[in-house]
Amino acid sequence: MNTLIICDSEFGNTYRIAEAIAEVMGRVGPVRLLRAGEFGPGALEGVNLVLVGGPTHRHTISKRLKAVLKSMPRKALRGVPVAAFDTRYRMPRWKSGSAASVAARKLRSRGGRQIVPPESFFVAAREGPLEDGEIEWAREWAASIIIRLGVR
Repeated sequence: MNTLIICDSEFGNTYRIAEAIAEVMGRVGPVRLLRAGEFGPGALEGVNLVLVGGPTHRHTISKRLKAVLKSMPRKALRGVPVAAFDTRYRMPRWKSGSAASVAARKLRSRGGRQIVPPESFFVAAREGPLEDGEIEWAREWAASIIIRLGVR
């Protein structure tokens, strides 16, 4: 499995989650972890799984992540398994919003096949740190994706 993880991270918390996910995904094949600003036209070539993550900003995705998703041609992800994650405060989703939910919708609009529901990982304060156990939960979430895809 060839996995691409695209991540935006303002204070490093979302990137730490992305690294934990990449570590687990690396057990079943090559992984490229790109910061949003590193994404370019050939990044999607040959990928079998695309994961997108970023911090929740004002109930939605960051401007950098929005630009990445907007730059993908309409159907660029046709049939490719996709999943989205975010970091946000621990509160009801209706109150905080969720970058993962917005990103998942945009990935589907590009033809992606959502394989798991959008996932949130929690920060204790605006600049972090991550709440206890979130890195471990990120690893478990990544493992659940591998299981869902039936990869060995």
